Amino acid sequence: MEATETFKNIVNNRRSVRAFLPEPVSESTLHSVFATAQRAPSNCNTQPWEVAVASGNAIERLRKLIPEAFAAGQWTMDFPYDGKYEGVYKERQHGAAAELYGAMGIGREDKALRQAQFMKNFEFFDAPHVAFLFLPEPFGIREAADLGMYAQNLMLSMTAHGLASCPQTALSFMADLVRRELGIGEHNKLLFGISFGYEDTNNSANKCWTDRAAVTEAVSFHS
Repeated sequence: MEATETFKNIVNNRRSVRAFLPEPVSESTLHSVFATAQRAPSNCNTQPWEVAVASGNAIERLRKLIPEAFAAGQWTMDFPYDGKYEGVYKERQHGAAAELYGAMGIGREDKALRQAQFMKNFEFFDAPHVAFLFLPEPFGIREAADLGMYAQNLMLSMTAHGLASCPQTALSFMADLVRRELGIGEHNKLLFGISFGYEDTNNSANKCWTDRAAVTEAVSFHS
């Protein structure tokens, strides 16, 4: 059952990393990562996703422009950000935040430090690469599910290649800026981004490993 154990290890080792080393990923590794991710399933094999990867000068431009635009309130989102977490979902959200900030020694009352940590989203947590995932028009929620499966494939592929990643819905707040800087057509709608590279294992932010609900809380078996 070697394949089973290998898959389990890849899945269990994938997590959101919030501090990266500056070392870039080689072109051959990048190609292998994305070629593997492309095997994701989709309805009728439509593969409804477009991905733009920023590295080098492109990511450095974005690392400067996005925080400035966010601070100035120049937000443009292609999809509404109006979901509300209640009950157990809110408990999980708060629990994850407590674990993350606790690992960094940031108290709940320290709003300034929490805000500073949040702003690191827009600097890609110092990652050398970021992938922006777009849903082409006129696709909707069903195709967004396909894009989500692609994203999981992509992050598992990164883990299998020795890379770390962090999916970030916050990056969707700057859709127009990202399209403009990367020359992406208006018909491609930004859903989220994934910062990636090699993990900075010495950073306290990466000491956080969040739990998952028991299978019995999410899955029911019927016969």
